[in-house]
Amino acid sequence: MPPVNHEAPERHTLSLLVDNEPGVLARIVGLFSGRGYNIDSLTVSEVSHDSRRSRITVVTTGAPMIIEQIKSQLDRLVPVHRVVDLTVTGKAVERELALIKVRGKGEIRQEALLIADSFRARTVDTTLESFVFEITGKPEKIDQFVSLLEPLGLVEVSRTGVAAIGRGPDAM
Repeated sequence: MPPVNHEAPERHTLSLLVDNEPGVLARIVGLFSGRGYNIDSLTVSEVSHDSRRSRITVVTTGAPMIIEQIKSQLDRLVPVHRVVDLTVTGKAVERELALIKVRGKGEIRQEALLIADSFRARTVDTTLESFVFEITGKPEKIDQFVSLLEPLGLVEVSRTGVAAIGRGPDAM
């Protein structure tokens, strides 16, 4: 019987610099899924067209030992140039963008607009019966905004996933 891991799960934000070529994302996601690790958030974008590099930001949760194992395995993948655990460095800015559709008329419209204003969300589309709000911030802020809109007629939510970058003058 394998030993039971009693370490509390931790949320970690990992930033990877990788070659921008077909199959790289599939290999990274395959590493997670093949070992039973969950991905809470995943964002990818080319960051240097000249050097054909992309940055992948992965948010995952696991025991500290598992997180170390994930980082070690990612570091060994050939198209991965660098792996940085932004949670461990302790100095990172994390943001997420969400589009949130709310259905409502009359008082509900007014209440939704007041809530949106207090969260600094922008109205990016409106009809006589609905709104689409755009909000940017920490994932917890977006979670709170969505939970306040649920009883008012939340229709759907689309989120980008976490984008993160370390603070200070140094590159990853």
